[in-house]
Amino acid sequence: MNFDMWAYHPESHHTPGMILIGYTVMATDGEIGTVHEDIEEPGATYVVVATDSWIFDSPVLLPAGVIMRVDRHEETILVTRTRDEIGHAPAYNPDQHHNDSHYRNRLAAYYRPSYT
Repeated sequence: MNFDMWAYHPESHHTPGMILIGYTVMATDGEIGTVHEDIEEPGATYVVVATDSWIFDSPVLLPAGVIMRVDRHEETILVTRTRDEIGHAPAYNPDQHHNDSHYRNRLAAYYRPSYT
């Protein structure tokens, strides 16, 4: 099976067109913040998470593929990574990396090894 980092897993309970802005994002070991942007495009589906400043210095971009489950009743998103793993991902700068395919490739390379 070929894994697509930029698409939701069928078992995530995400449905196309679902608005995730404002949902709380939970890593495997605790909360990281809330969804600030929800981008759903072919080949580039992801959320941008506004984090608490004491956890990370900037927002983080999470590819749809790291999202394990979307709970619409609790308005939470569970991801398959720890806070530390997310914190060590290539830094996201919205002014530089929005719609940047090179950044997305670096981010996918960072997260992909755990899926192969």
